[in-house]
Amino acid sequence: MIADPIPTYSVCELNSAIGSLLERGFAPRFLVECSVSKPQLKKGHLWLTLTDGDATISGVVWASKLKQLNYRPVDGDGVIVVGKLNFWTARASLNVQVLDIRPSLTTVLRQFETVRARLLDAGLLDADRKQPLPQQPRTVAILTSVPSSALADMLRTARERWPMTTLIVVPIPVQGPVADQIRETLAALSARHQDLQLDALVLARGGGSREDLAVFDDEGLCRDLAACPLPVVTGLGHEDDLTVADLVADHRAATPTAAMVSLLPDRQEALRGLQQRRQSLHNQVQNRISREQQRLADKRLQLAEQAPERAFLHLKQELSHRQRLLQALSPQRWLKRGLAIVSDAEGATISSVQDAAAGDQLIIQLQDGALDTRVNAVLPSSVSPNP
Repeated sequence: MIADPIPTYSVCELNSAIGSLLERGFAPRFLVECSVSKPQLKKGHLWLTLTDGDATISGVVWASKLKQLNYRPVDGDGVIVVGKLNFWTARASLNVQVLDIRPSLTTVLRQFETVRARLLDAGLLDADRKQPLPQQPRTVAILTSVPSSALADMLRTARERWPMTTLIVVPIPVQGPVADQIRETLAALSARHQDLQLDALVLARGGGSREDLAVFDDEGLCRDLAACPLPVVTGLGHEDDLTVADLVADHRAATPTAAMVSLLPDRQEALRGLQQRRQSLHNQVQNRISREQQRLADKRLQLAEQAPERAFLHLKQELSHRQRLLQALSPQRWLKRGLAIVSDAEGATISSVQDAAAGDQLIIQLQDGALDTRVNAVLPSSVSPNP
């Protein structure tokens, strides 16, 4: 058996063969989760070392691509790289050509914790500095991307809940290194909020990854939100997402739609409240009318009882009663029953034998006249007179 001959290459041929092998056997694009080490800008190109702690590989962002990126990493940032392999045949040099690069969740959360700690020390996260939301806002500014499904949902919710509120939609970028642009817009609104008669401000962004919300962890932007003269409501991402902007806002809603729900009253609920108040007022009026009617009825009864005719009848009855009483007590009535009234010569009534003596002149009054007599003797009650 004859062994296969060992292939012979020149250096250029060897490098070309390796390049062809890599080109055929490796994906044209791939994702790399890594950290950035020693980023350097040379002649407009950004050179990076990508590492996972156990191995490293060089990476490069060409100047033309660098201008298109929304995020530029710094040393130590965790990133997710969209790239492809570059192999230079002349030097047998291999690196990753970066097509896109985004911060990883680890980097985003580290920035969140750093900024949160600074604002906490500054007192900007204190609950007592938060402004109350208006009960029925007349005009509200909405800062969000235009167009977007989040904005469409917010406008629909506002129309359904409280169409009396005027909404001023202010377009802003909501992803990438756009904090300065948002701050400029926020400053302009803060300066003109009285002229625009703004009652509140909503900062909103639809769903996405936590990394997409990194701009709302920007320290400068969050300080501006804390200093805003208007009540600020945030609706950023999903319910589980939390940014530093949410912490400094006067009210944090879970989603853009929830932000409108928390800010605007519900017209159906308001209508029910008005109906209840109207019923309550109606009941109060009816109760007052009933009380007044009863009071007037009592007054009429009092007047009827105090009428001159009724008073005259009462007096007449009283006089008749007294007349009957006088008749019952009249001496004539007793005289008719056989009793007599005895008096002395001076007319003083004699009611006891002790008031008379033998020889006294007495007048005995009977029903049909009087007897003029003289006392022969005074007999005590225990002595019976002779027949």
